[in-house]
Amino acid sequence: MSTKAPNPVDKYVGSRVRMRRIMLGMSQEKLGEALGLTFQQIQKYEKGTNRVGASRIQQISEILQVPVSFLFEGGPSGNSGGDGFSEGTSPAYVSDFLATSEGLALTRAFTRITDAKLRRSIVDLVEHIAARELADKV
Repeated sequence: MSTKAPNPVDKYVGSRVRMRRIMLGMSQEKLGEALGLTFQQIQKYEKGTNRVGASRIQQISEILQVPVSFLFEGGPSGNSGGDGFSEGTSPAYVSDFLATSEGLALTRAFTRITDAKLRRSIVDLVEHIAARELADKV
């Protein structure tokens, strides 16, 4: 039995739903209740396993207080060549990172730091830690 891989657009929209839901501090269960669905169905939407219909996308955008376009911003375009992403978008790992609670918390905290030198020092520190961790694995 073969399983079909999720469509990149469905995965991307799902990751945007997850990111926004986490930004609002909303659980999958709460979103599911608002939509009349189970949290398992929300999980399937967020993973891109199940495709989200147009009317459901509209409902989700209203509940998450974002325009429908937010769910598609920077995502794969249906007719492009290459990697399937529109020009000028961030790599997939950026979206994946921002869809995690840690990524969101780190981004929120980092953007509140106004001192440019301090921000640069933090980036240097994290890059140093990552390089050290990589070296330790080799």
